[in-house]
Amino acid sequence: MILKIETGEQNPILRQKSAAVSKIDKKFKKFLKAMVETMLAKDGVGLAAPQVGVNERIVVLNLRIDKKKWQTIALVNPIILDASVATICDDEGCLSLPGIVGEVERFATATVKFLDENGATRILELEGLNARAIQHEIDHLDGVLFTDRATKIRKDK
Repeated sequence: MILKIETGEQNPILRQKSAAVSKIDKKFKKFLKAMVETMLAKDGVGLAAPQVGVNERIVVLNLRIDKKKWQTIALVNPIILDASVATICDDEGCLSLPGIVGEVERFATATVKFLDENGATRILELEGLNARAIQHEIDHLDGVLFTDRATKIRKDK
């Protein structure tokens, strides 16, 4: 099932801080599956629950494993435990802000703690695009859009 993407910089759903997930059940897992299907159908690298109208701390990512291999993963109640001192500035876009691109400075690496789709605690060390994606999606959970952090904002060609 493809979910409707919330759009707009002033959208109150996108600007609200999301609540922690307290219950992982069958209904929740169905929602995760729909989030993954939506992200993939829209060619997204990541998707946060507020982007589909649910203000809960849920993120799905399409992690880049190597040049040809990707793996989807669900992160429930994610928090960044540690991040590199080094940063990288690169272009970002967002499914909720179609047609807009901006340069955003992000940590080069990030260690994130989260619950997986079964409620087990996991820790992942991410770098490059994967580190950028988790920072972008956690911002969504806090009501922050990439345009709040971006410089050189422009229309996508």
